Amino acid sequence: MNEAHSTTDAPAVAVFRPDDERIANATTLLEDLGATPVPDPMLAVEATDATPRTDADYVILTSKTGAELVSAAGWEPGAATVCAIGPATAEALRDEGYSVDIVPEEYTSSGLVDRLADEVDGARIEVARSDHGSPVLLEGLEDAGAYVHETILYRLVRPDESGESAEAAAAGELDAACFTSSLTVEHFLEAAEARGVREDALEGLSAATVGVIGDPTAETARSLGIAVDIVPEAATFDALARETLATVEADRE
Repeated sequence: MNEAHSTTDAPAVAVFRPDDERIANATTLLEDLGATPVPDPMLAVEATDATPRTDADYVILTSKTGAELVSAAGWEPGAATVCAIGPATAEALRDEGYSVDIVPEEYTSSGLVDRLADEVDGARIEVARSDHGSPVLLEGLEDAGAYVHETILYRLVRPDESGESAEAAAAGELDAACFTSSLTVEHFLEAAEARGVREDALEGLSAATVGVIGDPTAETARSLGIAVDIVPEAATFDALARETLATVEADRE
């Protein structure tokens, strides 16, 4: 537990969702769970104006942002089997008017590879996503015998104004942080470096509860000197927030 807070304070929790309804929804959830959110968007979207190929047997979308961009571009999947990496992406695709055929039981790149591996030998697969997608998806599908093409729909960059959470960590004012991808971890430390507080921010996180979504994010955090306390089984922000807050409260007892 971060010693800067008493046991009667609402725990201060940094959250790094993109600066749209996702950060708003995450902030509301944390408030509903009794926390004081420290919203600090670490991701901004730069669209490439590219669209997925139309000759694929399978098309994979991996984010709400991707669903919105292909819809805005007027893309149609034709006869392709549409795959979403998880329920949030599937919901976004359906909201844009697309049918979703496959959602894996495990909402990760490896989970999607496991779901498709037995049926894609010789198939053409189009993967439409950001420039920071995991190589696990492409390599796993290629190993399963598929012909894989990747279209970069958008780039993820760090907003210039990011870093409030890094300063809060450096000052010992964070009880927890919820990282949702490897890139949010990297951008957090870049923002800390830009503000001259990297080492202090790392020290502050060591006294806080750190939750992350997925093993790849955990590996990134650990490789950069951040100890990870929580990796929820469900790869959703809801699960991350709840388990992180539960750990904070347990540490206070």
